[in-house]
Amino acid sequence: MLSEIRITGLGVIEDATLDLDPGFTAVTGETGAGKTMVVTGVSMLLGGRADSGLVRHGVRRARVEGRATSVPKSLVQQAEDRGGELDDGELLIARELSSEGRSRAFLGGASVPVSVLADVSGDLVAIHGQADQWRLLQPIRQRETLDTFAGKPVLEPLAEYVAAYRRHREVEAELTELVTRQRDRLAEADLLRFGLEEIAKAEPQPGEDLELAAEEERLAYADGLRTAATTAAGALAAEDLDASRPNDVLGLLSLAKQALDGEREHDPTLAGLADRVGELGYLAADLSGELSSYASDVDTDPARLSVVSERRALLTSLARKYGDSEGTVDEVLEWSKRSAARLAELDGSDERVEQLTAEQEDLQARLTELGGVIATARRDAAERLGKAVTGELGGLAMPHAQLTVEVHDSTPGPFGADEVEFCFAANPGSPARPLQKAASGGELSRVMLALEVILSDTHPVPTLVFDEIDAGIGGRAAVEVGKRLAKLAEKTQVIVVTHLPQVAAFADRHAVVLKSDDGSVTTSGLVALDDDARLKELSRMMAGLENSDAAQAHAEELLALAAERHGKGGKKRAKK
Repeated sequence: MLSEIRITGLGVIEDATLDLDPGFTAVTGETGAGKTMVVTGVSMLLGGRADSGLVRHGVRRARVEGRATSVPKSLVQQAEDRGGELDDGELLIARELSSEGRSRAFLGGASVPVSVLADVSGDLVAIHGQADQWRLLQPIRQRETLDTFAGKPVLEPLAEYVAAYRRHREVEAELTELVTRQRDRLAEADLLRFGLEEIAKAEPQPGEDLELAAEEERLAYADGLRTAATTAAGALAAEDLDASRPNDVLGLLSLAKQALDGEREHDPTLAGLADRVGELGYLAADLSGELSSYASDVDTDPARLSVVSERRALLTSLARKYGDSEGTVDEVLEWSKRSAARLAELDGSDERVEQLTAEQEDLQARLTELGGVIATARRDAAERLGKAVTGELGGLAMPHAQLTVEVHDSTPGPFGADEVEFCFAANPGSPARPLQKAASGGELSRVMLALEVILSDTHPVPTLVFDEIDAGIGGRAAVEVGKRLAKLAEKTQVIVVTHLPQVAAFADRHAVVLKSDDGSVTTSGLVALDDDARLKELSRMMAGLENSDAAQAHAEELLALAAERHGKGGKKRAKK
């Protein structure tokens, strides 16, 4: 439960601390004093949305801190997993909101995403306000309320149903797409099949287009290549040598070497040059032999040239059809690989349709089975919930009111095959009508409170915060609401923001939001009331005047009534 809430820089509240104990705490104050900011602060601790406009004018940021004691081990573990820790056995939860709109959250002293607060704090505190009352009129909220009350008999099969329903929708969507696009798939498969057959018939090889291009170039210029090689070979080594004056390279090199060899013994430098001339002779002889061999190997077959040209034309055509930017045979082969995989996928569509159809039938059968189980459990819970709420309403000054929960068969949806409707009759003999049509604001407030009391028995939350849940009621009904809240506070911590003295009188502790105005700035703070101050506050709430004798007498009667209910006798004394 919460042991403390501190709010700084939020709305009209400059700095306020609310110390909390087990039981019932009432928070009151004049209109505009900032009572709502208390609930807003708790909502921020729960990870709720926060508007930067809530930051108090003139400050950089608002901050809300909450301390929780007796925290379940599971929540402690979650905090520790995120780097937080307990402080003297208490879990610190904090939220900051800057005037620029930036929001930060802290759990156990560690900075965490704001969403983590919703995950953790939701198991510690639940807020109920007038908005929740109106949400109760929505069919979805009524179904959720019934399911929560029913517990495992509904929630367990419902979880399985929701998963099966989601999968059923996925299967249905995939089937629809496969069937709808069947013609397109057949056309695509035909195109892929044609292309793959065309490529398979040509049997292209990796890099073949480059090899053929080089071969075609050689065949087209074979005569010129042979002539060039023969001429070059002859220039290096002529067949007819003129010993007196050679005209080929080898002959000239031989003549040069003879001239140098004759004088090499007289100068080492000249001997080195003679050796280099000899090396040139050897190189020229090897090059001449290779040129002669190349010339004899040059193919001038016109038939081969025709074959190569035709093959290149075929590969070029394939590259234009199935290649990418470069238009190469390698790209054609890559397209063939991808298309073969896609064709296998398309050809397997019929088999996929059969698989999905079978799965769809199985899911439909499972949904029908689970839907029946859920409907039966809901009808059983609906009867019990209606009786329980009706009993609670009797204790809230509505002895003749009756709530019935009806479960109707409906088209299967994401949460079952039935609809839940809360029906209400305020007086005996009146027909039960849908809650949104039959209940007034005050009656709706009491129905909501009755539901919270009942749900607290089945799904308890350590701390319940009520924000003017007593709106629209007064007189004896307000007294009964105060009694019921006090009874609820016997097993859970209850914090109530109220404008009714009949409700506040039954609280174990009473805090008031006081407003001060220096002429330019309005500031509010929270003050815990002692007995005398509490009596004055209740008088003010009754008559608008703190010193009204009649209001004070009435306030004393209320406190005495509350004390009597607590078994204390005499005027109930408020704790500081």
